[in-house]
Amino acid sequence: MAKKEEKAKEKSAYGAKDIQVLEGLEPVRKRPGMYIGSTGTGGFHHLIWEIVDNSIDEAMAGRAKNITVELLKDGQVSVTDDGAGIPVETHHQTKKSTLETVMTVLHAGGKFGGEGYKVSGGLHGVGASVVNALSDHLKAEVWRDGGHFVQEYKRGVPLSKVKKIGSANHTGTKVTFFPDTEIFSERQWNEKRIMDHLRQQAYLTKGVRINFYDWRAETPLFYGFYFEGGLLSFAKHLTFNKKTLQEDAFHVHKNQNELEVEAAFLYIDDTKTEELSFANNIYTPDGGMHLTGFRSALTRTLNNYARAEGYLKEKDENFTADDVREGLVAVLSIKLREPQFEGQTKARLGNPEARTATEAVVNEALKEFLERHPQESRRVVEKVLLTAKARIAAKAAKETVLRKGALEGLTLPGKLADCTSKDASESELFIVEGDSAGGSAKQGRERRTQAIFPLKGKPLNVERARMDKMLANTEIRSLVIAIGTAIAEEFDMSKLRYHKIVLMSDADVDGAHIRTLLLTLFYRHFRPVVDGGYLYIAQPPLYRIQAGKEIQYAWNDGQKDKILKELVNAKAAKAKAKGKEEKLPTEEEAAEAGGSEGGEKIAGVNVQRYKGLGEMNPEQLWETTMNPANRILRQVTVADAAEADRLFDILMGDEVEPRKKFIQTHAASVQNLDI
Repeated sequence: MAKKEEKAKEKSAYGAKDIQVLEGLEPVRKRPGMYIGSTGTGGFHHLIWEIVDNSIDEAMAGRAKNITVELLKDGQVSVTDDGAGIPVETHHQTKKSTLETVMTVLHAGGKFGGEGYKVSGGLHGVGASVVNALSDHLKAEVWRDGGHFVQEYKRGVPLSKVKKIGSANHTGTKVTFFPDTEIFSERQWNEKRIMDHLRQQAYLTKGVRINFYDWRAETPLFYGFYFEGGLLSFAKHLTFNKKTLQEDAFHVHKNQNELEVEAAFLYIDDTKTEELSFANNIYTPDGGMHLTGFRSALTRTLNNYARAEGYLKEKDENFTADDVREGLVAVLSIKLREPQFEGQTKARLGNPEARTATEAVVNEALKEFLERHPQESRRVVEKVLLTAKARIAAKAAKETVLRKGALEGLTLPGKLADCTSKDASESELFIVEGDSAGGSAKQGRERRTQAIFPLKGKPLNVERARMDKMLANTEIRSLVIAIGTAIAEEFDMSKLRYHKIVLMSDADVDGAHIRTLLLTLFYRHFRPVVDGGYLYIAQPPLYRIQAGKEIQYAWNDGQKDKILKELVNAKAAKAKAKGKEEKLPTEEEAAEAGGSEGGEKIAGVNVQRYKGLGEMNPEQLWETTMNPANRILRQVTVADAAEADRLFDILMGDEVEPRKKFIQTHAASVQNLDI
């Protein structure tokens, strides 16, 4: 018995024999995008993910319980774990230290078939060596075999051999690196982005503590993540402050044909879907076979249950995959021996067996869950039924919109003053608040390239409306036809009629609200327009300042005060040159100028405060807000889609409490508020 245990221990031991070398390293610095996705902020942060993934692999192998990530004051990052430590003995193929082999040779790692890792995220063996190649300098420290070993590198090249610098009574690895300034254009660590990633990993790796330190600020930041509940805790975190239809979340964790499948989900009283899928703890934003299997099981099981319980009659059509996913918040994690990812950034899982295993596990567990929770099952199925009915109504509404657009052809909606150019690359659509401003814009525009769409009242808040209700709204239906791309599954980016869509609203609270409602519409239903850089916000001036025949515009109070001071001082200087004295206004008088709607004269200077676009005549609106030579346009971009989703949900959703909390938290930082 003792001999069997000793042989099993020898077989599972992690050592130099488990490190296999495939090929060299040189291409990394020449084409870094092939290995980390890009050299922008995404690829920059991917360096941390690669090193953390190695520590997570140690945890999944049962050798690590603690992982620490530190942002150091000098821009370096260090990642430490208490795993087995990278082997340091001479490697049988390279004849160099195994540590040096792992850190400097592409495709050298313990994940190609040895017993070191049965499950891992870093399957290519390029993570550590890629980070090393793309770092100005890197230091690797290892504690194992009773010693403390270290080796330092410059852009992937060892500065010396591996050295033993002390003794050790524990094991682990620490990697400290400084990204190369020659490779990365953006070199600012985002602590929130890093914490979100580490929190995810802690949810996915039960029983492992991940610590995060940010030493850059005057007051250091510390966060610790540790979750015993795994994906069950993750699903509850994602639905925090949301109205759920289930008291108990669905959760299953089971092995199927040597694959480990874990899934958890809750339904919320909302129209959005949030699905997060992972393979070997690697986030797969494009899903893959495991997510396909999950969706298939969910759709089939809910259809079977609905028919068995009489919710669906014989004449009724089955629920679609989109029907059962509305309001779903789900997390799926699968762990398998030989994952087949697409690319080093691992956006999609391709293993066919992942679909089969996930579908079988979820199908069986969900059937049992529905039978054990009849009240919650009823609420879920009733929501899916409502979604199916809305889908059918929305389909009819979309067909009406598409048919209307096709029939109207070049005439388009009657309220649209279209441009004469048919070249989308030079055409601009101004969505203008109010008929008054719309009239001025129509008269002042450059008719060849600028189209005007005046809004009547505030548009519908699409965050709270289903597709059928949304397309029943006259303003939105007309806008969809004007843009030309159609909507939902019929959306066709190639039919976009304008490559600049400009939101032009008043510079007050109502204008900001209208702008936010329109941003919600574009983000939720015309996302490719936003991602393509075609959406802009116009910046009309707040003040018109006139001294004699000279007219200037100011976009904020600071500009207004500066212009006032210059004009008044110039006028006083002219008077003095003629031997006259003129009383200058006090700073308080200058700051208060322009406070009345009709404008105010002060020391011969007339200041008009624009309360709305409708106060501008066509010439003024053209000169300040529409003329490409003078106007200020702000392009709308989405740097963090997940954060944008969260903020739109808070600010525009049905739940009052999260919105109230957000306003209370950020009220003190508001700088421009029209009262």
